[in-house]
This record gives sequence, structure tokens and C-alpha cells, in this order.
Amino acid sequence: MMQILSRIPQPACRAVALETTLLVHGVPRESASRLGADLAQIVRNEGAYPALVGVHAGVPTVGLSDQELTALLEAKEVPKANTANLGVLLHQSSHAATTVSTTMELAAPAGIRLFATGGIGGVHRGYGTKLDISSDLAAFARHPVAVVTSGVKSILDVEATRELLETLGVPVIGYRTSSFPAFYLRTSKAEVDARFDDPEQLASFVRAELARTGRGIVIANPVPHDHELDAKEWEEWLDLANKAAAAEVGRGRSATPLLLSKLHEVSGDRTLRSNIELAKSNAALAGRIAAVIAATEATR
Repeated sequence: MMQILSRIPQPACRAVALETTLLVHGVPRESASRLGADLAQIVRNEGAYPALVGVHAGVPTVGLSDQELTALLEAKEVPKANTANLGVLLHQSSHAATTVSTTMELAAPAGIRLFATGGIGGVHRGYGTKLDISSDLAAFARHPVAVVTSGVKSILDVEATRELLETLGVPVIGYRTSSFPAFYLRTSKAEVDARFDDPEQLASFVRAELARTGRGIVIANPVPHDHELDAKEWEEWLDLANKAAAAEVGRGRSATPLLLSKLHEVSGDRTLRSNIELAKSNAALAGRIAAVIAATEATR
């Protein structure tokens, strides 16, 4: 059994997991420490505990210290860890940034029930010609963690991802939305399984559903109105970014970070700013839900 270093205060249900891939691969390195601190403070402001998840020198850690995060950010190269390569990276005593799937894998045994991220991975566009599906989706079927997300990354096939989540038996719950959001866009053609407008009622459902199934939950929280991108501009930027990325070597786990970096360039960093703001919004909602769950359990 994997030995996980957990530094979260008790009760663990008051903690909110935060991933390291967003900080190490999703934003410019010079912005990462500040964003990490901002996300942690947002979770605290809602009455919960932040728990940054990552791998430091081969040690899977729930609650990375500032010094450990700095070590990851200063390292020349830090691989992305998904469920397929996590064991290899641990064996090699490597640093690693956790994706959605590995953050869930490490957070669940530590007793964490809420995880805030930007967007989950999913089915890649062009699925009919190649099999390219993120391991994030299978993780929801294996780990009882509710993930607050602004939907699936818009560079992917949003509708196919939504269909696969249903196939895997993963409930998709909208927070103040009836549409499954698409990361930079508040809506898509896909719908959610249920809508909750009240965070306390949502917390009650999350607590009961995680215990009932032992599976994860997608909590879809759309990007804030002020930071939603124009759909037409978005498609134009995506086309430009795809062409720019095609000229460079970017396959497998490096493909998504490369494409996102090209999007930041062609959009004049508007996609980056949107990404940061939706991540902050998700951290706030996850913190609120975790605090309600902890308060409920404290009275029982």
C-alpha cells in the first residue's frame, strides 16, 4: 500500500485538495507561488483547510509546504503524474506535479472529500480517429472525492466527455447552472444531472452521495461572468494555437500544456486570466462546501 505523507489538520473533511499541475504547468512559473498562496487563502476564508497535493523527491504528499512547492517550481523539469506513471515516479524518487486523477488518488486516502481545480481532462477532439481520453475520468469512478471544476477544458470534446462521465456512473452536478460548462465558456450543449443553487443543500448531497457510492462527483461551477470568453474569439484563438502547437513537438502528457501556453500567447493572456479567476472561484466554492460538511459532522 502506498504510504502518503499527510499534513492536513483534523477533521480531514474540512480540507480542500489543490493540485500542483495547475501551478507547475498551467501558469507562468513567476506567477505560480502567488497563485498558490491566493488559492490557499481563499479556501481558508471559507472556513476550510487548503491541502496542496504533489510529489516531492518521491514522497506523495497531501499538504506540501511552501519550501516543497518552491523546490518543484525551481526544478528544471517536473513531470506530470497521472495514474499510469505515478508509481514509476515514486520509485524513481522524482518530483511530480499531480493532475486531477492523481490528486484524487492521494487525497481520498487522506480523508479529503473536496478538491478544487480549474478544468478536468476528458475526451480529446478527433476521438473517432484516435483513442485519447484523460485518466481523470476513470479516477472519478474509483475515488470518493467531489471535484469543483469549471467543466471540461474547452480544447477537448465537451459533449463526448459529458457522455463518458454518465457511462462511468459519475454524477455531474451544476452549481447555479443547468448547463455543463466548458472551462472558458459558461455553457455548452451538454446538461448536468441536477442543479443546486444553495451551497448548504449541495454540501448535504455531496456528503450523502460520496458515502453511498464510493465514487467521485463532478461539481460544475461556471467561470465567473466577468471572465467568460467570447465564444467566437475563443474558436479563432484555438485554431491559431493548434497551428502554432503543431509546429512543435508536443505529444502525450505534454500536449495539453503546450496548447494552453499557445492559447495564452495568441489571446494576449486573456485565457490565462480567465483560467486563474475560475480556479479562484472553484476554490471558494469547494472551501464553502467542505466547511459545511465539517460543521454538519461536528454536530452528529
